[in-house]
Amino acid sequence: MIDVTIENFEQDVIAASNEQPVLVDFWAPWCGPCKALGPILEKLETQYGGGFKLAKINSDDEQQLAGAFGIRSIPTVVLLKGGQPVDGFQGALPEGQVREFLAKNGVEALAPEEEESPAAQEDPQALDPAAKMEKLQHAVATDPANDDARFEYVKALLLAGREADARRAFEPVAGKAPVVRQLGAVAQWLDALAFVGQQGDPAAALAAADAKIAANRRDFEARYGRARLLLAQQKWTDAMDELLEVLMRDKAWNDEAARKLYIAILELIEPPKVKVADGQIPPDDPTIATYRRRLSSVVLS
Repeated sequence: MIDVTIENFEQDVIAASNEQPVLVDFWAPWCGPCKALGPILEKLETQYGGGFKLAKINSDDEQQLAGAFGIRSIPTVVLLKGGQPVDGFQGALPEGQVREFLAKNGVEALAPEEEESPAAQEDPQALDPAAKMEKLQHAVATDPANDDARFEYVKALLLAGREADARRAFEPVAGKAPVVRQLGAVAQWLDALAFVGQQGDPAAALAAADAKIAANRRDFEARYGRARLLLAQQKWTDAMDELLEVLMRDKAWNDEAARKLYIAILELIEPPKVKVADGQIPPDDPTIATYRRRLSSVVLS
């Protein structure tokens, strides 16, 4: 991991990306989600053994670099190869989703990781994306009533961008969405994707929502729509930040629609609990814990 400034950016990011992928983390000391994401990226850089290089840019100190990349919210992570940005994401993703992002972009570990325990080998979350998808598909096929497996399968399809397949897999349990929290969360995600499909150009829709909010900060319909657009783009924390803006002003707006969507996003991004010894409590994901506290502070205020 290297701290990057305008002085060493050309050498340690642009030139370096011609030799190996460079993951640039735009962060700031005051940013809570940044503090959650940073250790995950540093851990993965070590585990990947040279598969990629991690460069961290303090967006407060290096505003020229942040402006050059069009950074509007943090954390924002940008992947560079061959001197050019090729992909990126915003928000504090869980470790599993960061791994999926790296795999999607062909970033692989160059050093072998620790051998997995037998329990990990049985856990679909511990498999590579293709093997995980196959295992989840098999679980749903052999036990159609297993809502947990179906939730993970539909979520995996959506993360892979396979919306049509996800809708087909979800259809048999759609009637359970109002009463099963996990399935209700998937239904919210699918609804957000349908909403995006009605808007035409997502970028233009976001810009229109921004303009409405700038004109009237209490335009809750625009804020809620913006959150749905961000959810469809898998910008989880940005979507929840927008929903908090609604909740801080009107908790009960539209039959608590903002609170319900916020809880759905928490359900979608919560990683599986790690296995611990009997009597121990599994650790909470830091991003989940942070956004649960923020919701509680707003709802109970």
